[in-house]
Amino acid sequence: MKQTNRICEILGTRYPIIQAPMSWLTDARFVAAVSNAGGLGFLAPHAGQTTNPCSNEEVLARLQEQIRKVKALTDKPFGVPVVLSYDLAMIEPISDLLIAEQVPVALINYFEGYDFEPIIAKLKNAGLKILFRPLNPTLENARFAEKVGADIFISTGFDEGGTLPTQQIGSFSVVSHIVDEISIPVMLAGGIADVRGVRAALALGAEGVYVGTAFLATVENRMADNVKQLLVSTTANDLHIYRTNPAYYRSIPTALSTQLVAMDAQGASRDEIEKASKFGTGMRLGMLEGNLDEGYISVGNGVTLIKEIRSVQALIDDLMQDFR
Repeated sequence: MKQTNRICEILGTRYPIIQAPMSWLTDARFVAAVSNAGGLGFLAPHAGQTTNPCSNEEVLARLQEQIRKVKALTDKPFGVPVVLSYDLAMIEPISDLLIAEQVPVALINYFEGYDFEPIIAKLKNAGLKILFRPLNPTLENARFAEKVGADIFISTGFDEGGTLPTQQIGSFSVVSHIVDEISIPVMLAGGIADVRGVRAALALGAEGVYVGTAFLATVENRMADNVKQLLVSTTANDLHIYRTNPAYYRSIPTALSTQLVAMDAQGASRDEIEKASKFGTGMRLGMLEGNLDEGYISVGNGVTLIKEIRSVQALIDDLMQDFR
C-alpha cells in the first residue's frame, strides 16, 4: 500500500480517514484527538454543548469557541460543516465564520433546493478544502460536485448511522458506480468499522473512508458510558429501523425506539414519527445523557464489528494499518 494518496494530499492528513460530524457527540478534545492521531476531526452541531442554543447568535458564538479550543489542542487540520442549523439562513454566516477563523476544511451536506454554488466558491476562494456529501449519492450530484470545485466527494450508503439515505443501496454498491465517473477522489461512508471495510472500500475505488459509529466507541468521545457499552454488545441484527423524515433512522433498542417502530408498523406518518422521536433532543437524551427511556441511539450497521472501547489513536491505527 502506498504511504499517501490524494485524500491525504488534499487534506494535509497522515491518513485518508475522516471522523463524521455527529450531532451532540463531538467537542474540541475529541476532534483534536482525531486530527492528532492522523485523521481529520470534525466539529458537529451542538459541539461541546448540553443544551439547545437560544438564538442564532449563540450558535455562532458556541461554534467559534469550539473552533478556537480545537486550535489550542492541535496544529493539524480539522473541519466544520456549513449546515449546523435547521435555519438555512445560517449557512452564510457559518461560512463567514469558518473563513474568519481559518478553518481548513468545510463540509457541504448537499441537498436539493438550496444553491450551494456561491457558498462553495466563497469558501474555495478563501482557501478552504471542500467536502461534498449528498444524502443520496448519484452520478448527477457527483458531476455537479466536480463542476463547482469540490475537492472530495463522499459517497454514502444505506449502512450508515444518522439520517439514512432515501435510496436503500448498500455502501459497497453505491460507491462503485461513482468512482469511474468523476476525476476528484471519492470517500466511502456507511458501515465501515474495521480494516476489512477500509480495504474493501479501497478495492472498489474509494481513496479514503468517512467513519462515524466506530468513533463513538472511543475513550475521548463524549457519548454516555452506558451507551458505549451497548455498542460493544449490539449487532446490526438487533437494531430498530423506522420511517421518519426524510427517510429512515436506526437505533439500538430503547423504550422510545420501540414506540417509534410500533408507530411505523401501525401506519403513522413520517411527520408523526418524527415528532414522537423528539427530533432535535431525542439523540441528546439517548446518546449524550444515556437516557434509554426517552432517547434513541443512532448507529450504523458497522456496530457489529465493535468489540471494545479504545482510544481514538488505537482505532485509527487499526483502521489505517495498511498506511502505517
